[in-house]
Amino acid sequence: MQSRQIKIFDTTLRDGQQCPGAGMSFENNIEYAKLAAKANIDIIEVGFPSASKLDYMIVHSVAKEVVENKTSPIIAALCQLRENQIATTVRSLEPAIKYGRARLHTYVPVDSQLMSALGDYGKNFSQIIKDVYNYIKIATQADVEVEFSPEGYSRMGEHFNFVTDLIRAAIDAGATIINCPDTIGGACKLQGREYFVEKMNDHAKIIEKEFPNKKITWSAHCHNDFGLALENSINAVIYGPATQIEGCFNGIGERAGNVSLEQTIMFLKKFGACENNKMHYYTNVKIEHLQAISDFVSINMLQRQPHWPITGENAAKHSSGGHTNAIIKNPLSYQPFDPNEIGKKISFLFGPFSGGNHAKDIIEEFGYICREEEKANIAQFIKDFHSDRRKGITDSELISTYIEYRKPIKIHNFNYAKSDNNNSIEIEGDFFGENKKFYFTHSQDGSVYTALYNAIVKFIPDMKIGRYSSQSIEKGVNAINRSKTMIEDQDNKIYTGIGEDFDIEISALKSLIDAANHMYIRRTYVKTN
Repeated sequence: MQSRQIKIFDTTLRDGQQCPGAGMSFENNIEYAKLAAKANIDIIEVGFPSASKLDYMIVHSVAKEVVENKTSPIIAALCQLRENQIATTVRSLEPAIKYGRARLHTYVPVDSQLMSALGDYGKNFSQIIKDVYNYIKIATQADVEVEFSPEGYSRMGEHFNFVTDLIRAAIDAGATIINCPDTIGGACKLQGREYFVEKMNDHAKIIEKEFPNKKITWSAHCHNDFGLALENSINAVIYGPATQIEGCFNGIGERAGNVSLEQTIMFLKKFGACENNKMHYYTNVKIEHLQAISDFVSINMLQRQPHWPITGENAAKHSSGGHTNAIIKNPLSYQPFDPNEIGKKISFLFGPFSGGNHAKDIIEEFGYICREEEKANIAQFIKDFHSDRRKGITDSELISTYIEYRKPIKIHNFNYAKSDNNNSIEIEGDFFGENKKFYFTHSQDGSVYTALYNAIVKFIPDMKIGRYSSQSIEKGVNAINRSKTMIEDQDNKIYTGIGEDFDIEISALKSLIDAANHMYIRRTYVKTN
């Protein structure tokens, strides 16, 4: 069986950041590009340099910092078919040009519904074809490779011949990659001859006949509006001419997103060599980095669903019980692939039958301390705290309960008194290892808040109040009050506490206790390297 590499075109930084809420800082753009390069992603589309000075700097910086030699990822940047944008895009890619790792990606709409936005220009097919040739020629003469996309390809309809002319003009001008996007995510194999993969085959045959000496890469860029992005992308490879798939990690992107790259990569690894295939399809991606990239996107762009395929939190998590022994002996007994391959660990939901070792593993994985002699007590505290959760709790819930266990101050009753010369507070509960009623006073200028603060600093000497505030969170005389206290330690690290109560004084006291608990736990029970 012959083999064929499928190149991965990662547009997380471009198309991914075009969806609401997914934008990242300059620094995170650079960090993401380095992660993708480490995973051996073939092409990283970084952005739209002509959109703003920041976009330009991001593209230029990625090209400079990520491209180190002729085997580095290709850095791509998108631009409209305008001479000034082409010039700007080429300049942004200059650090990658000397290594032959720069790609300019441009496009023209071919879907009649998209072309209507071009006004009279959209009706002048001959001029559009001339512009495609002339502007792409300018780009190729600047020593960048060019990718051309007939935007809305899957809805070209009666424009097949026009699209043929555009592709012909682009290739004649030097473009070597033709991307055929399902821009609105509406393609389906049930469309028969109108299916975009069939049109790709037709165009590929025409181009091969007219340009027999040119090696053209055909690419698919599929959106997920009907949940078909993965199927359509794979069909373009298995049943079409595509040797490049474009998408985003975690499937982010405009509207319902793009095809998920981690799903695409693992699909090809799992099924790329099936006997019914014409050939063995594979990628050169280092799959052990997939989880790290997916996690980065989830933290810094859009939060990933727990049940997300391949990399989701639940994708390798099992309830303790019948599955446990089988999975421990053989990870594939209840998994379609070994999660360790992508940098993910198999885990088990903490539940009524879990023990100290299970709790200890999760706690330490999150960076907290769980000593051997206390693991059983901690596990029992967590189970008692969630006694109504027969099916188990998530790792984040376990850590929240662990923090509850570690709190040095746990008060269930407050009383205070104020006078001109004396402020006193009586609290009942746990206070740094003792459980009883405590009585604190402050006879100088100050408040009951000061009295409690003076008691706490005996156990956390370097704790200082940064600032605190209180405000009503509802309307009316019976509104709940929310207080916020910010404290600092000797290293100027800030810890924030929140407290709520109908009584403004008690809400302030609760916020101080919350902040002190955070500081104490962070400094006492977090593992240090």
